[in-house]
Amino acid sequence: MTLNDVLKRIGSSEANMIRDMSAVIEVPAIGPMNGGTGEGARADVIIDILKRCDIKFDSIERVDVEDIHYPGVMRPNVLAKKNGEGKGTVWIISHTDTVLPGDLEEWETPPYEPTLKGRKLHGLGTEDNGQAVIASLYGAKFIELGKGSRRSIGLAFVADEETTSLMGVETLIQQGKFTKDDVIIVPDWGVPGGTMIEVAEKHLIWLKFMVEGKQTHGSTPNKGLNAFRVSTKLLADIMERFEKKYSKVNEIFRPNVSTFEPTKSPATIGSVNIIPGYDEFHMDIRVLPDYDPDEIIAFAKTVAKEHERISGAKITVEVEQRTYAGKPSSITSDEYKAFEDSVRSVIGKEPETVGVGGGTCANFFRLKGMDAYVWQCGGGSLHQPNEYVVIDNLVTDAKVYATLFYKLCV
Repeated sequence: MTLNDVLKRIGSSEANMIRDMSAVIEVPAIGPMNGGTGEGARADVIIDILKRCDIKFDSIERVDVEDIHYPGVMRPNVLAKKNGEGKGTVWIISHTDTVLPGDLEEWETPPYEPTLKGRKLHGLGTEDNGQAVIASLYGAKFIELGKGSRRSIGLAFVADEETTSLMGVETLIQQGKFTKDDVIIVPDWGVPGGTMIEVAEKHLIWLKFMVEGKQTHGSTPNKGLNAFRVSTKLLADIMERFEKKYSKVNEIFRPNVSTFEPTKSPATIGSVNIIPGYDEFHMDIRVLPDYDPDEIIAFAKTVAKEHERISGAKITVEVEQRTYAGKPSSITSDEYKAFEDSVRSVIGKEPETVGVGGGTCANFFRLKGMDAYVWQCGGGSLHQPNEYVVIDNLVTDAKVYATLFYKLCV
């Protein structure tokens, strides 16, 4: 079957793609950390769809990993392959778990009842990451690797992406399921039209600042130490100094600078006429790979100590999360050029390489010295009520993957 034949079959498979997507979305797949039971039932549905493919996969492997936080709960990963005769595998990595649906009153239709409205299929997990699950499956569905084929075709449906990835892609990498000869595509981020390919990510740091002063009545502030006042001055100072000290620009990233944003600030008192003796705030920091996260954390603690001496309050800085970014993926390799050309030939536009602040499974591969590329036609509805997948995006993505498989495998 020629590539053109494969693309035609994908184009005529819309109804089946919607059917299979609906079967996946109907099954909840929320991790136990978020109050769910995991991805087990959804993995069963995906395996059933894989077994019904026109051209069979040579192997379908289920890798169950026990949840380290909830003993006895298994987190399933599914690996399906069509074996080529050459070295290496072209992998599409998608995840099966979802976030919580949030406020159900904001959903126009039930989150686990997939609903087709025009050219959009609504339901929890349709775009994140059901789009990748179904598009990758149909990208490989009609391709047969016969004599003279090169790399293998691989689909990985991984668990635990929405929380830690420890029971998902990180375990699979540790088990040696992927090699340096593999090509890794992670469809977990994209823009409308699919015109951007993500090749790099920023370091991520979450800091919590805790300020301890002395509570008193609002009419006698001189008898206390206003922790809110201290934390406000600290926040204003540290934001300004962060942005001045770590001011490099890297045009590949969106945005092109490091970002230092105050986010969570919980209420610490319940009355207006109380001078608070305690206050806290959090910062979400996304740092260009040029900088060392440990240096930034040390600088934050130094600034906090300065304000501690000036104010007399006790200030503690706690690291809630620290994720290091791997080396940016190559944009000069033959494998990248094949992927770029596959995207270009299907969407009809020149794709642009970018770096982002968000974290994806691709970073786990980059930390191991492997290139990984993040791409899909995005719709912008993930993690929102009334999440949906655009049917045209589903078909386009599948055609891009099929084209890439043809270039590097067939």
